[in-house]
Amino acid sequence: MRELADDICTFGQREPIQLLDGMVLDGRNRLAACRIAEVEPVFVEFDGDDALNFVLSHNLYRRHLSESQRAIVAARLVDWETGLNQHSAGAANLPAHEAARRLSISERAVRAARRIHERGAGELVDAIRDGRVTVHAGEALSELEHAAQLDVLRREEKEIVARAKEIRAEKQKRRHAVRLMHMEALAAKGKASAPDKIDRVYPVYYADPPWKFGVRSEETGREKGAENHYPTMETDGIASLMAELIGGATPGVLFLWATNPMLPDALRVLDACGFAYVHHWIWDKEVAGTGYWGRDRHELLLIGRRGEIAAPPPGSQPETVHRERKGRHSAKPDFFAETIERLYPDMPRLELFCRSPRPGWDAWGYEAEGAAE
Repeated sequence: MRELADDICTFGQREPIQLLDGMVLDGRNRLAACRIAEVEPVFVEFDGDDALNFVLSHNLYRRHLSESQRAIVAARLVDWETGLNQHSAGAANLPAHEAARRLSISERAVRAARRIHERGAGELVDAIRDGRVTVHAGEALSELEHAAQLDVLRREEKEIVARAKEIRAEKQKRRHAVRLMHMEALAAKGKASAPDKIDRVYPVYYADPPWKFGVRSEETGREKGAENHYPTMETDGIASLMAELIGGATPGVLFLWATNPMLPDALRVLDACGFAYVHHWIWDKEVAGTGYWGRDRHELLLIGRRGEIAAPPPGSQPETVHRERKGRHSAKPDFFAETIERLYPDMPRLELFCRSPRPGWDAWGYEAEGAAE
């Protein structure tokens, strides 16, 4: 501050102090330095239309703050009472996604900072502001009692990081155990309530099997794909079950969902049920996910034909790519089922592995109410 005051004495006040409604918006240090130097400060009235963005750009970006430090600031700008899906807020009271955008950080980091504000000791918040601890390590440490947090903060940086990793691993193990119990209960309930067979033949089938793929760690529960959300089945089990339910020689068409890595498995299921692959449609989810060889942004809806069922009449076929942003896990856009309805308006239709029955369709599934008998 005294160095700034000396500079103002020698060269004058280089940057004016910005005011908003008579209050200092930017330049509090310059104002204090002017008072020390006994120099009359130079003020200007802010004439922009976004005072918050002006303050953020002049005070956060130019100070080269880390992501963790910006997250701590962002968490204090969020109107948490209104919620993360808030559509409107005051100029200095933002929804989480907007605070994250303005500070160029992830919304996940903003949520982590919020939990630190709620559960962390003041010394933990200070450590993140000072750049000694990351916001994600701080979130893990905030699980401890305050005294334990202080004990960890007295250690070397490597020890702090190691302890944060231990806490995250322990938390993941607990979550994984709870998930497994939930999945087992759901599967048991479903197997008891789902019909063992379907007593009628349908010409049109639509299925989204619970493919099992990519469990990363049984110990920590860090998983990829459907394992976090619902009970899954091995491909052999899916093929055997579907062949028992809809196998045979009766003419029909099967629309079968498949992800990129499960494409060979889906073709096996088609074959097991007596359907020959003829075509596929693509759902472009707009947002890329994960993947080993590429970040998957689409899913495939395979089309299999059995017997002499006719293809849709010329001119009625949809384009093969439909673009729609993905929603909750595994939920497919209504567009595809509605397209099938349009192509086969007067034929009985059955949705397999259904979790939410739709009008005009019969449903079979462990989680479907009113499933086909």
